Amino acid sequence: MSTAVVATQDNFETEVMLASMDLPVLVDFWAPWCGPCRTLMPTLERIVESYQGKLKLVKVNTDDEGTLAQMFGIRSLPTVILIKGGRPVDGFMGAQPEGAIRTFLQKHLIAEAAPEDVEATLADEAVVDQDLETRIVEAQTKLQESPDKEELKADLADLLAQAGEIDAAKKLLSQLQALAEGDAAKRVRARVHFAEILESAASAVDLQDRIARNSKDLQARHHLAARFMMAGQAASALDQWLTIVKTDRTFESDLGRKSMLEAFRVIDDAELVSEYRRKLSAAVLA
Repeated sequence: MSTAVVATQDNFETEVMLASMDLPVLVDFWAPWCGPCRTLMPTLERIVESYQGKLKLVKVNTDDEGTLAQMFGIRSLPTVILIKGGRPVDGFMGAQPEGAIRTFLQKHLIAEAAPEDVEATLADEAVVDQDLETRIVEAQTKLQESPDKEELKADLADLLAQAGEIDAAKKLLSQLQALAEGDAAKRVRARVHFAEILESAASAVDLQDRIARNSKDLQARHHLAARFMMAGQAASALDQWLTIVKTDRTFESDLGRKSMLEAFRVIDDAELVSEYRRKLSAAVLA
């Protein structure tokens, strides 16, 4: 079910202008016939949900609410406007990638978010899921019972890499022989690579700030993408790398494209991988 409030001329004052006195309101001007609008809405809903009640999402169907569209000078769809304190403060046009929208919001919402929400939303630290320690212990037990099984070594190495235990993961990788070039080992090596980037990367807040000040800071985008990957925010990571591909294919010897290919090995969501393979192909051929 959609988390967005449908705004009309009758309730706009209450749902948007008055509501924005208490919390920021993101207004999405869209139309049913607009393909990019349908692409953008799920992304906006996911982002707003991550703010845990500190950001409100409202959508305006411009086919039905032409007066509201005219009031805000809407000339292109989708157009998204951020309302704070009863007035528009910023906006953007087009179906922007998730990472770009989060960067846009950070300029205005970082002060409203509680520290723990900032950490969760911006992936300030790599997030280890609550079950990971248990799964590591279980994998270690299985390996102790069958120490020669390379599949078990690869599984444990992958879990250790997720937990940021890079040296331990590498040690297990070095013990693989028959599976050294298999998909499981390549998956672990990719995850280890992303974890290693974090050792020299700035915090996500600093990286977002750098990108907000200079959208062509590709090093910051690369490091932020790695943080997103290790935090389980695959779509946000891929958006950053795709932006690098579109901006400069020569950056660090096509690092954006190479990183996306590595990420595809790690991501379990086949539909997401397929979607971004298409986007990568289109960007490379453009």
